[in-house]
Amino acid sequence: MRFAAVLFCLVDLLCGSMVVTRTNPDHDVMVRNMGEAKVTIQIPAEESIEEQATVGGRRKRVLDAKPSIFGESVISGPDYERGGTFTPDGKTFYFSKRSPSGYFSAICVSHYRNGKWSMPEIASFSGHFVDQDPIISPDGSKLFFTSRRPVNGKEREDSDIWSAEKTDVGWSQPQNLGPPVNTSANEGYATVTREGTLYFHSSREGGRGSFDIYRSRSLNEKYAEPENLGDAINTPAAEAHPFIAPDESYLVFLSVGRSDEIIGDGNRYVRGDLYVSLRRDGVWTTARHLGSDINTAAAELCPFVSLDGKYLFFTSERGFVTTLPKERLGFHQIMRGLRSISNGLGNIYQVDISALGVN
Repeated sequence: MRFAAVLFCLVDLLCGSMVVTRTNPDHDVMVRNMGEAKVTIQIPAEESIEEQATVGGRRKRVLDAKPSIFGESVISGPDYERGGTFTPDGKTFYFSKRSPSGYFSAICVSHYRNGKWSMPEIASFSGHFVDQDPIISPDGSKLFFTSRRPVNGKEREDSDIWSAEKTDVGWSQPQNLGPPVNTSANEGYATVTREGTLYFHSSREGGRGSFDIYRSRSLNEKYAEPENLGDAINTPAAEAHPFIAPDESYLVFLSVGRSDEIIGDGNRYVRGDLYVSLRRDGVWTTARHLGSDINTAAAELCPFVSLDGKYLFFTSERGFVTTLPKERLGFHQIMRGLRSISNGLGNIYQVDISALGVN
């Protein structure tokens, strides 16, 4: 039963909706930390002010060294939000909003106007199929995302990487990257360096675990055969959701099932933590767990760094009962938690880049 729960959790986290023949009825999401959370508002680069707002709307110029919910009540809310990416000017933000069990997911967009983020809308290229995890290239010319949409009119049972080109009126019609990046297995969460090298996860044959992280170099406007990142990154556990620094100096990623993963005290099984590895003289250092300031007993996933390099963003399922409550909860307490932003569905968090320890 525990293996089935782990498998279901892994597929749900990495691929979204998936054809499965058996699920675990005891797969309850555990969460932590209900209360008046603080939220850091991302300010466009030219304003260069760190502005933090509480739930009540009071603002002050502080920079919280601890993770805080991003765009509370506008971008992050009681629904499940995950991942994200900024345009180079920092004024537009794309992210995923999905159903709780991952049967459907759409890419949303919000604009920073008049000192606040606008109410999100569905991106022009999304809303019909299972789309998630948008990432914009460092120069802003391409947007990559993961999708289960049909290819050449044929339905797919696996997820693929798609891309859209920036145009004068928005984004072009998305195109499937095709082989050798995409296969009949699951590929997703593509991020790219300034030189055009693509990093992504895949469940293709020949990996060290159920999911591994690969890279594919851009050669003459085509992608070369993907390379497995090797033992410093990939293990018999599952590695996924790679964010590569634009200069390829570090990699932040999700791993599910490592021995140092934080496990809760309620429904005990692995959910995924974030790790970082540095690239030194072309070699990846052994990945380091980001610790309890970032990771919790809930799932942490979908890392990315703002294009100005100042903030780490990630998704977390932490909430009001990530760890078991110290005292018995009554019906109204539980319902208040379940209907709040701290209900354990994913929220997007922000923290100063120093939390990565890469400088």
